[in-house]
Amino acid sequence: MDSVAYVTVDVFADERFAGNQLAVIPDARGLSDAQMQQIATEFRYSEVTFVLPPEDPANTARVRIFTPTMEIPFAGHPNVGTAFVLGGQPEIFGKAPGDVLRFEERAGLVETALIRDASGRVAGAGILAPQTLSLGPQVDADTVARCASISIADVRTANHAPVIASVGLPFAVAEVAGLETLARACPNTAAFAEADRRFLREDEQFALFLYTRLPDRPWHFRARMFAPLDNLIEDPATGSASGALGALLASLQPDPELDIHITIEQGVEMGRRSLIELHVRKSGGLVRDVRVAGRCVAVMHGSIRL
Repeated sequence: MDSVAYVTVDVFADERFAGNQLAVIPDARGLSDAQMQQIATEFRYSEVTFVLPPEDPANTARVRIFTPTMEIPFAGHPNVGTAFVLGGQPEIFGKAPGDVLRFEERAGLVETALIRDASGRVAGAGILAPQTLSLGPQVDADTVARCASISIADVRTANHAPVIASVGLPFAVAEVAGLETLARACPNTAAFAEADRRFLREDEQFALFLYTRLPDRPWHFRARMFAPLDNLIEDPATGSASGALGALLASLQPDPELDIHITIEQGVEMGRRSLIELHVRKSGGLVRDVRVAGRCVAVMHGSIRL
């Protein structure tokens, strides 16, 4: 095996050079764990996905997700982008793709549904988060402020305290005062390292998802995500963090039955505007489903010499 093919796409975007970059290895058979990590480090995108035949033939594929430093159990934009790439192929390991793809991942089974344009071509995908909302420890406002280099007065706690939230991958989620605060946030790596030791397990890394609600649109948010401990200063679109935020906010609503659509705009400050669409369903007082969707654009394809 001298080389392996790759495809790159911009996820949560409808034009090139926006959204979040993703590299997909559509057939990763024969690659070792070390080679997968080296390839992910070489791309230096927030994630690279490696597609393998499924362990259960009823599923579409097994998908492994690597950041520049480690393998992770789940992430939003890698699933959306991988579904977009695979859904546009004539076959996936000998089977024609349908409109619903099922990916085996460390966090569980991830179901993806393709989005098609008026001509029938694959234009994006939506995913169902593999886990229900789980909440970890609350994070004090001072820690959030130091991590983001903002004032403690700019951290909002009226709706909820900053908290570790997850629908498959944990993030510290915190509301800030407004767009001006969001714009001047800047990660402090030393503060992140201290927070990592205090709030997360050894196999996890502290990442901070800041958001603010747009006053004229109550379910439209702007957000930024920082993860400097993973060699990712800022991420232009984070589906897993957006899903955790949507589930958290739905859980705080008094209505026991709820079906809401949420839009999260991210990456604006980086010049890579992204739009993440969430559909959150609450039933019997519990958040049951979190769906994360967006459009994608193909950018590059080629081969990697091994």
